[in-house]
Amino acid sequence: MRNRYVLLGDLVALAICALGAFVLRLDWFFTRSPEYTAAFRFLLVATLLVKPPVFQLFGLYRRYWRYASIRELLLVLIGTIMASAILAVVVAIGLQFEALPFFPRSILAIDWLLTVASVGGIRVSVRLISETVARTPAVPAGARRVLVVGAGDAGALVVREMQKNPHLAMTPIGFLDDEAAKTGKRIHNVRVLGSIASLEAVVEQQAVAEVIVAMPKAPGAVVRSILESSQRAGITARALPGMFELIEGGVSVSRLRQIEIADLLRRRPIVLEPEAGLYLQNQVVLITGAGGSIGSELCRQVARAQARELILVGHGENSIFEIDQRLRRLPNRPKLVPVIADVRDEARLREVFARHRPTVVFHAAAHKHVPLMEAHPIEAVTNNILGTRAVVRASLDSGVGRFVLVSTDKAVAPASVMGATKRVAEMIVQGAAGAGRGRYLAVRFGNVLGSRGSVVPFFKQQIEAGGPITVTHPDVRRFFMTIPEAVFLILKAGGRASGGELFVLNMGEAIRIAELARDLVRLSGLGADDIPIVYTGLRPGEKLDEQLWEPDCLVEPLEGGDVLRVREPGPAIEPATLQHALRELESATASGDELTIHRVLSELIPTYVPSPYRGRLAHAAVDGE
Repeated sequence: MRNRYVLLGDLVALAICALGAFVLRLDWFFTRSPEYTAAFRFLLVATLLVKPPVFQLFGLYRRYWRYASIRELLLVLIGTIMASAILAVVVAIGLQFEALPFFPRSILAIDWLLTVASVGGIRVSVRLISETVARTPAVPAGARRVLVVGAGDAGALVVREMQKNPHLAMTPIGFLDDEAAKTGKRIHNVRVLGSIASLEAVVEQQAVAEVIVAMPKAPGAVVRSILESSQRAGITARALPGMFELIEGGVSVSRLRQIEIADLLRRRPIVLEPEAGLYLQNQVVLITGAGGSIGSELCRQVARAQARELILVGHGENSIFEIDQRLRRLPNRPKLVPVIADVRDEARLREVFARHRPTVVFHAAAHKHVPLMEAHPIEAVTNNILGTRAVVRASLDSGVGRFVLVSTDKAVAPASVMGATKRVAEMIVQGAAGAGRGRYLAVRFGNVLGSRGSVVPFFKQQIEAGGPITVTHPDVRRFFMTIPEAVFLILKAGGRASGGELFVLNMGEAIRIAELARDLVRLSGLGADDIPIVYTGLRPGEKLDEQLWEPDCLVEPLEGGDVLRVREPGPAIEPATLQHALRELESATASGDELTIHRVLSELIPTYVPSPYRGRLAHAAVDGE
């Protein structure tokens, strides 16, 4: 039996508790009354026969008590209550059958109080002894003196790990925190030295070698100021990942990493709502574009939401293989069905839908690269528009009850083919919702950090090559969000749908791309003059600024304000008009007629005027072509 020494201690303590109850209640130890003696013997035997088995039942001898917490102490409390209740029954039976001539019932209450104190005390003592032994571990010579920024739960856990693991060669010399009430207090015997603004002074006074930012919820502006202060002080700064990166793992020193651009661009913390994905429990979920940046994160979060079956649809076999293998390592994962299919192949889609009968569909497959789609508008139309139509048709015909289209801010007043095709995709989904056959909706958001083809990896490659960094325009700005944030809010929006809505994620403030480039240079440990920035001019289809909705839209925030419901002004496009336009686009792509593609897109979206075709469209209108 594990904890045999704890059991031995319990046996001695339980006997002493029984004796103590009699002494406190009846002063029996001094009077030695025969009837008191009989009652004591009965209680002692009953205690030793009843309580240890009950404690075993409640797991009090299967715990590693050097790591005891409040949960374990609650278990002690419940176990002693149950043991004393059974003991009371035994005493009542003894009185009923006259095995006991006399027994004051108050002794049971005193015995219980003493048992709680002694049994709990034994277990707390085990932890206290282990804590005392480990309190001052031998720190190897040359250990780095570390300043922890953030005296909250994360900071306390990081400091505790440093103290318990000397091999990390890190000595916590203090905390910094902006909560004034914490200044001067001690956490794990490490003092809170002051506010974050005092970082440079503390580094100099305490000979700090490294700063650790243990604030997973801190906004980007705070992380930026810490990084700048650390760089001025000439020391390195590392950080715990943000909240979304910590979902699948705990806080620990092993998760420390260099501060990244995502830390500097952190928005206000998003409230993690456990119920956001409840509607996915026990559902068959199909995700198109499952191997892409958004699609693969959708797969991970849907899997955590306890879907019954997850169908991974994608055109690229390598990306589908990779996400399938990653998901198979997750505990309690749903049934996984990798499917290689092109969303433009409607017959293949119908076969997949008929075989697996999905109940929820997330349509993330799309061509997203603006300049490439300007050069290849036929590909943009066939994939983003006709592909969306094919997925929607297959969903409607197989009875899918919930359909979520992943859209983009470039669909607002589009200046590019990519944006225009995504706007038409939104129209297709809203048209399907208008038929009243399910909850079909679109979710629109801006750029995501770290996606394939995004600006951040591109800038990093340019910095590694020694520069220059190429930026299209000094004033170009974009909205940014991390991929896990965006996907979490997509799931949240999907759960709030009644059908036909256009949801927009609250992206915060737009960020100037030139400032983003400078931040990356600084994060690389270089000065502003080491890597020049060269402005190359806007590329085809690009705008200086993106918007998240058209002017005059009615914007209604959902709970928490992270997701916005957008109601666009004016009547929705007539279904017959949309279907006629889709047939024209299908015919134009088959014949390679790019001019017709641009004309039809312009008719469907009045705010879209493709710049390379302005003159030709005007000429066609005058000549009646």
